[in-house]
Amino acid sequence: QVQLVESGGGLVQAGGSLRLSCAVSGRTFNAYTFAWFRQTPGNQRQFATSISEFNGNTQYVDSVKGRFSISRDNAKNTVDLQMNNLKPEDTAVYYCAARSKYSRGSDYDAGSYAYWGQGTQVTVSS
Repeated sequence: QVQLVESGGGLVQAGGSLRLSCAVSGRTFNAYTFAWFRQTPGNQRQFATSISEFNGNTQYVDSVKGRFSISRDNAKNTVDLQMNNLKPEDTAVYYCAARSKYSRGSDYDAGSYAYWGQGTQVTVSS
């Protein structure tokens, strides 16, 4: 089992920054790819970014490229999401997710992830 706990959400004005953190406990941290998804009311969770277990390779959805940065600290067992130049359309509940390196599926697909945090609200005002 893997437990994920997000923190760092809040209210920020457009153009501002927030840093989300995901504390990971349970099994071997290095065996998992981690991702951040986001969800708005009435919609499915959408992929934002991921970081692989192997070489730290990162992926981003086009709408956050150049503004968001995902990182992992293998010593502290944390996954962070630095969000800069935030826009009102970034408003959502952000979820940290984990999938084993042995699991099948795409990093972009929420169904590929077995473990989820409880979510943290990010609100960007215009």
